[in-house]
Amino acid sequence: MSKEERFLIIYFTLILILAMVVLVAFFIAFHRRKNKLLLRQAEQKRQFENELSNAQIEIQEQTLKNIAWELHDNIGQLLSVANIQMNMLLPTLPEESRDQLLETKSVVQETVTEVRNLSKTLNNDVVYKNGLINSLKVELERFNRLDFLNATLKISGEVKEMDRTNEIIIFRILQEFSTNVLKHAHATELFVHLNYTETTLQIEAKDNGVGFDMAQQKGNSGMETMKSRARLLNAAFTIDSEKEKGTILHLIYPYKNEQNSPS
Repeated sequence: MSKEERFLIIYFTLILILAMVVLVAFFIAFHRRKNKLLLRQAEQKRQFENELSNAQIEIQEQTLKNIAWELHDNIGQLLSVANIQMNMLLPTLPEESRDQLLETKSVVQETVTEVRNLSKTLNNDVVYKNGLINSLKVELERFNRLDFLNATLKISGEVKEMDRTNEIIIFRILQEFSTNVLKHAHATELFVHLNYTETTLQIEAKDNGVGFDMAQQKGNSGMETMKSRARLLNAAFTIDSEKEKGTILHLIYPYKNEQNSPS
């Protein structure tokens, strides 16, 4: 083999190697660009879902606030007027009818109190002012007072100061759970445990009701609402249930997400 032939072989070999290097570099760059695009798309999708959840929750909160106003300002006022009218009627009645009217008046007064307490738990401004723990106490005390079930709240650890907007979202999750317990579980006991650790708020809520088949609850609106609220908090959320064995909710909220609080 002549010197020129060896030179040509080396020359073409180098060109081939260079072409392969360029091809590999192009392939790597293409995949990096593709991965960045996929990550950007995933982030945009996550942001869109968060914004959609935020919008839905804002609508729900406004609806609850409107209901709270109606309960407090309209129904509450009507019941108060009825109470005043009974006070005016009381002296005009014969003695044998007064006890019955006094009993009715007492029921109306209790109803006024309960309507106003209910309006407080529905109004996010009030929940914002009272905070998570006090709002939960009002809610669970109302269940006990009305004898719906025996509701218990346990608080462990050192209570941390948290973003009030996030506290409202956590409260709404627990409110949704307790509403489902009242409507569907046929439970006699409801237990809520808030455990404040150094890095997370760990929440457990459970009932002793009839439970349900998890496979048949996919797409349940209440369940999806709780999940979407938990996603806004970047919180770990699970619900476990078995027929005749009750239902347990677990929520783990990391304090590090305080800086990413939803607006």
